[in-house]
Amino acid sequence: MHPRPDPASSQSRSTPPGTDSPWGAARLALTAFFAVDGFLFAAWVVRIPDVRSQVSASHSALGLALLCLSIGAVLTMPLVGRLCLRYGSRPVTVGSLALLSLAVPLPAHAHSVAALGGVLLLFGAGYGGANVAMNSAAVDLVAQLRRPVMPSFHAGYSLGGLLGAGIGGLLAGSLSTAWALALGGLLGLAVTAAAGVVLLRSPAAPLIAPGRTGDGRSDDGTSASTSTKTASTAGRAAPHLRLLVLLLGLTAMCTAYGEGAIADWTTLHLTDDVHASPGTAAAGYAAYAFAMTSGRVGGTWLSIKLGQTRLMLLGGLTAAAGMLVAALAPVVPLAVCGFVLVGLGLANLFPLAIARAGAAGGPQGVALASTLGYGGMLIGPVVIGFLADAAGLPMALTTVAVAATAAALLPLAVGRR
Repeated sequence: MHPRPDPASSQSRSTPPGTDSPWGAARLALTAFFAVDGFLFAAWVVRIPDVRSQVSASHSALGLALLCLSIGAVLTMPLVGRLCLRYGSRPVTVGSLALLSLAVPLPAHAHSVAALGGVLLLFGAGYGGANVAMNSAAVDLVAQLRRPVMPSFHAGYSLGGLLGAGIGGLLAGSLSTAWALALGGLLGLAVTAAAGVVLLRSPAAPLIAPGRTGDGRSDDGTSASTSTKTASTAGRAAPHLRLLVLLLGLTAMCTAYGEGAIADWTTLHLTDDVHASPGTAAAGYAAYAFAMTSGRVGGTWLSIKLGQTRLMLLGGLTAAAGMLVAALAPVVPLAVCGFVLVGLGLANLFPLAIARAGAAGGPQGVALASTLGYGGMLIGPVVIGFLADAAGLPMALTTVAVAATAAALLPLAVGRR
């Protein structure tokens, strides 16, 4: 048996004063960042049909423009991972959200596909940077709290998306796209300033070292102090950890492909193929966001009760079934029910994959898995757009069911390692 560490010295090393509350100031502030990130992205999503009309884009041309958003995110993520190691994830979180808030209003002022692609590059840089920085900060807090609470942060993101979609739908007929996105950007800056002060003033959580899980224990279950005694042990574990992060990144990629497809194409599918009104289409995306929020609120309890691997398996299969219903349903209510199942199924796949990658590889593990994950968003707009022109948007969306099935099965390989 390993000797039990002295409680007082352990507390002083790993748990800063004033952070032992499960819902301390740092966790609340970080949840607010996740929420405003989701709100701003949803505010953009519900205005995609208006922006498409504004730039007169076909499905494939819009797909190429949306590709720029993902390119901006993917190019930024590895850099942000290094910045988090050098300066800390919390200051980088504040800076990234400020950039995103400033970029949100810009698509409303684009009048060509090329101009839209240009502003979406900047939008993607802020969005990608924020996601790596926020998740890196969240992984550190998860380790400090010693509970699998990562889904609760992503529940904040989904709640923000729900509010953004709901408010955006309500204002769709009375507020122009330019005003709606400008007000969203101002709200983002206000939340960034307020939550940023709280987050930066809160005692810092310990940085996760590669090879440790989110509860402060190593992958083989030994204590962190024991698992880091020798550099040679870490060196032997490095290839295993890289493979682990790669598999988790592929899981995140398949999940992000589905989330990106839902975000980019849900409102268009409901308006063009199922003949819903713009307000109803926004409500359909809001229903998906509500389902995802509900799934993530219960994610901590479910991951403890079922185990993370089993939860990810059931979630992926549920999302695959729901996507087939949503893509092929001939009437609005049935399509919306399908999107609800997709939201419930995808809810915990991405946060659990990123949390496990961060526990294994630290901020660089988060950056690698996030880069692979948002690679799904990079290829998604192009694949869906060109398939929609060739075979119709409903058939193109069925590829999300294939990706969700892969996301369900990959964690089985991770669980055996």
